[in-house]
Amino acid sequence: MGCSHIAILVISIESKTVLNISRFIVFLGLITAFIHQRVDHIYRTFVALMGLYIPDMVEKYFPNPPYKLRSFLAPLYNRKTMALLGIFIAVHVSLVNVPLTTIDLFHKEWRNADMLSHFLGGMVVWLITAEILLNLSNGRYLNLTRRRLILYSFLTLFFLSFGWEVAEKLSESEISFVHESTVNKVRDSIMNALGGLSALYLVLKRKYSFEINLKH
Repeated sequence: MGCSHIAILVISIESKTVLNISRFIVFLGLITAFIHQRVDHIYRTFVALMGLYIPDMVEKYFPNPPYKLRSFLAPLYNRKTMALLGIFIAVHVSLVNVPLTTIDLFHKEWRNADMLSHFLGGMVVWLITAEILLNLSNGRYLNLTRRRLILYSFLTLFFLSFGWEVAEKLSESEISFVHESTVNKVRDSIMNALGGLSALYLVLKRKYSFEINLKH
């Protein structure tokens, strides 16, 4: 999926609607997990569904966070960022078990399905990181230019991507179906980067989900 398609998806639909659709898809996944008595997916979809309601709960019960925490919590209050997070979560859990079916694209029918998860995950991680850095800079905790913000946000994305791949490698001895080649891990890292670049396009060209109002 190209960045232009994602831009059309997230901009043309109201953020709250996108989030509600994501919740509904995950809820269907939870029902599917109960029907087929797949314990791992019951846990996965339940946690995902609860996570998708965190933005609502934060807005309702924690509307005015302490000033020192505001920059770090800013993405939770940004409906557009949370809409993209909702898309990522809904897609990811649906790849593990397509709602109302027994199809597991992630581990069985299409082992390359994780490319989509890594792409969307890269988008969301970059957006959250960049938004936090932007708010820290606007709050005068950091003194970043636009170029430095972009550089530091991508360095953070690469660091987190590398850490995730290392964690997966270390878990191979504990989880039988987690076994990926070096080529696969390089591909995953590339998809993370492409996701981050797509998010950068959305921010710079579409001003979605925020605008980097810093000097060059």
